[in-house]
Amino acid sequence: MLFFVSEAPAQPHGYQLHTAYRLWLASPESQHLPRLLADLTDVVGDSITRAGATGRPWHPLGPHGSMVNGGDMTLPEGAVYVGVGVTTLDSDQGRWQQLARTLRQPDDHRRRSVFDLKGQCFVLLTDGTALHIDRDPHAPIGADGVRSTKPLDPDRITHHNPHEHLTDQGDTVTRDTWTQLTRLHHTLAGHLLPGRPA
Repeated sequence: MLFFVSEAPAQPHGYQLHTAYRLWLASPESQHLPRLLADLTDVVGDSITRAGATGRPWHPLGPHGSMVNGGDMTLPEGAVYVGVGVTTLDSDQGRWQQLARTLRQPDDHRRRSVFDLKGQCFVLLTDGTALHIDRDPHAPIGADGVRSTKPLDPDRITHHNPHEHLTDQGDTVTRDTWTQLTRLHHTLAGHLLPGRPA
């Protein structure tokens, strides 16, 4: 997912969020999230280089070398890149391919659907915020599964944030996902926001 904002004075915060995304179906290319992100970063780098060699500007939404296939495919004038994210149906319950089989062959005689399965999302924003969203349909009420490196409620002062170093936490695949998502984010921000830190 790519996140952009544009000015929208009529909106509560004065801006409108635009999200474009690329979907991958289950395939060998999409089975390992860190490798998928690394490959995508290489494709973005190549697209930037090729466009630069021809003198054409490159943008991830196209028209040349688009990296998205859904969502807000066109942006209003002046829209600015603010971050990148990725979602996966892999979770601490297991890999999606393994979990999908359990839906077809329930072993506890209880009917389950895809809505019973967890999912997760990783987000990096240009203000330095990292978010990890753990979607658990069976979580207790009040447990939203959102962890952030920065407070999400500007009216609430927090002196201790256990998620301040979120991108260094988790298992190997989770840390590798953060590493590769960071590479992609810096590549996009370096091209779309020249002279501004990602």
